[in-house]
Amino acid sequence: MNTPFLLQKLTLLTLIIFALLLSCSVRATHPNLVITQSDVFDMRKAITEQGRFASAYEKLKAKVDLQMALPIEVPIPKDGGGGYTHERHKKNYQLMYDAGILFQLTQDKAYADYVRSMLLAYAQLYPTLELHPARKVKSQNAGKLFWQSLNEAVWLVHTIQAYDLVYAALSAQDIDSIETKLLKPVVLFLSEGQPSTFNKVHNHGTWATAGVGMAGYVMDEPEWVEKALYDLQKSGKGGFLKQLDELFSPQGYYNEGPYYQRYALLPFITFAKAIANNEPQRKIFQYRDGILLKAIDTTIQLSYDGLFFPINDAIKSKGIDTIELVHGVALAYNLTGAAGYLDIARQQDHIILSGDGLKVAQALDNGLAEPYAFRSVAFGDGNDGKQGALVIMRSQLAGDQALLFKPAAQGLGHGHFDKLTWQFYDQAKEIVSDYGAARFLNVEAKFGGRYLPENESYAKQTVAHNTVVVDETSHFDGDVEVGNQNAPVLNYFETSPFGTVASAKIDTAYQGVELKRTIALVNLAEVEKTIVLDLFNVAASGKHQLDLPLHYQGQLIDTNVALSVSTDQLSALGTKNGYQHLWLKGRGLPKQRLAKVSWLNENGRFYTHTSLVNGQEEFLFTQLGANDPHFNLRNEQAFIRRVTNKNQHQFISVLEPHGEYNPGKEYTLEAESQLTELSYSQQGDVMLVDLTIAGVSYLIAINQAPEGASKQIFQYQDQSFFINGRLAVFAQNDN
Repeated sequence: MNTPFLLQKLTLLTLIIFALLLSCSVRATHPNLVITQSDVFDMRKAITEQGRFASAYEKLKAKVDLQMALPIEVPIPKDGGGGYTHERHKKNYQLMYDAGILFQLTQDKAYADYVRSMLLAYAQLYPTLELHPARKVKSQNAGKLFWQSLNEAVWLVHTIQAYDLVYAALSAQDIDSIETKLLKPVVLFLSEGQPSTFNKVHNHGTWATAGVGMAGYVMDEPEWVEKALYDLQKSGKGGFLKQLDELFSPQGYYNEGPYYQRYALLPFITFAKAIANNEPQRKIFQYRDGILLKAIDTTIQLSYDGLFFPINDAIKSKGIDTIELVHGVALAYNLTGAAGYLDIARQQDHIILSGDGLKVAQALDNGLAEPYAFRSVAFGDGNDGKQGALVIMRSQLAGDQALLFKPAAQGLGHGHFDKLTWQFYDQAKEIVSDYGAARFLNVEAKFGGRYLPENESYAKQTVAHNTVVVDETSHFDGDVEVGNQNAPVLNYFETSPFGTVASAKIDTAYQGVELKRTIALVNLAEVEKTIVLDLFNVAASGKHQLDLPLHYQGQLIDTNVALSVSTDQLSALGTKNGYQHLWLKGRGLPKQRLAKVSWLNENGRFYTHTSLVNGQEEFLFTQLGANDPHFNLRNEQAFIRRVTNKNQHQFISVLEPHGEYNPGKEYTLEAESQLTELSYSQQGDVMLVDLTIAGVSYLIAINQAPEGASKQIFQYQDQSFFINGRLAVFAQNDN
């Protein structure tokens, strides 16, 4: 017997057996992305017990069972956003994901067979597809299944998880067909096929890298994972980690604003969870001092009464119950155990079937929720936190109130030209408003569900916001690239028992013009009121027309400005930069002293905006809707304070909530403003506002000194005062 030859054959046989065992062991590790085998074990036990998790399981099972009774539809792509084929493909990836979870929980192969059949149908369709017929003509990120590749990446993020969940039930032939004809082509299309999008530091790049990286873990393609993390060249100039570095400030604020922070959150946390489960040594949730956990918490803070603050290209109906944040809150609770997240989860009223979701469900069942603490905060913008800030001021003195001040960065392509703008919320309603995006999302009948032309011609223009417009031109002349290179400076932010104050400036929105705004949400404890104090300074090297719009929600009740009103014929206020969309309904030149505009909001409360005027400010009352042949714009109201031929001006005003209107019980209280006196002066670095409201005189002091925390002593009407910090409120009398 040839012993060496026998040993060689035994060695070869051993290697073959080892390879087969290794193959089996790899296969046995599925699922290995967001949901793990350990999660599945705990979840299977939980669905046999009473509680929120079992209820969520029964609800999902009934929904999926109903859909599985219908024929599988994988249509040839035809429609843009909101159209039938677009929505069908979205529904399909969600169905595959849900059925995959049910397979893991029930071990019923019917669910895996459903996912298998749909994946094979896609594997038959995908190789036949060219670029989507509804794509934008000049688009560089067109998809095949969808009109833009962003949606293709979202499809992959969900579909790869579904594939992972049913992998163990698939034959080798099924795996080969699905991977070679579908998943690998999608991965290559989204990565090598669109390098500019894949390497881009932007939410489109986030979805693409997440989908490709997760596919790498499932299909044992570590090279895909590396490219997803570091970009196609693995240079580190792009990729998932670069997005974590560049798109979030150190506090977790996302550069594109709350609406897109919510949208981008899901690929960030989903891919991060997959990284943590497959390569825990990367410590992804500790990356950048725990930036992802900060981002989840910041997303919650960027909301009021359950809805996100609508800045930039925002759809105003999106809120904390959005599925992206449901996943985020579940993850944050699992990682931190902070009971405040359970309060948000309770408001979301949506338990996801995952290991994280199980932890939330069990904690809620055990009554562990504690109130989530919303706070006044300035979220630094930009990757260094020094490119301006998004400021949130909150008060509970006269009900739940919030003020959003926006000396923030441009926000990339989704940003609007509205430096130093503000919004105000009270008693669960928007009072001083921002238009948000001009778009009917996924309503194909309305411009294909895409952004309307008026998003560019109005919503992004500066006059659509509550900030100064110089010579009827938008900030940065409407140039996104210039806007992205120039951010405001947050001079200071402080919150105290007196209220919250912030000041910011920018001198690049217009050449030769400095804009500086100081805004405060001030508590007047003696009269149990909260007011907004707004001081806007404009200083220019030449003379200009200065407009300061205020967009309000409600019915105009009264004004002491004598108006010349157009009653039988309207004309547009201007010809471009958003002015062409504003009907001029009335105008007037108030006399010196106080100009008041009052309106009634649907929350049953009155609001009066009082301006300190010197006889030079004209008031223009407008309604949105001019030059809008397709009725795309909402008919919202505003008034604009205008001065002309000025190189320096200070707009001073107070917003005062007051009274109550109850049509059901037929009573009205305090329908008229209670602010009777208002004056302004300055002592060195201290700005002083003297006002009388509800019979009580107040002196409000704001310390502008660079070393604002130091004690400042000043004189006013032969009296000595001191301020220790930025904001102080002195009640002069109590009549």
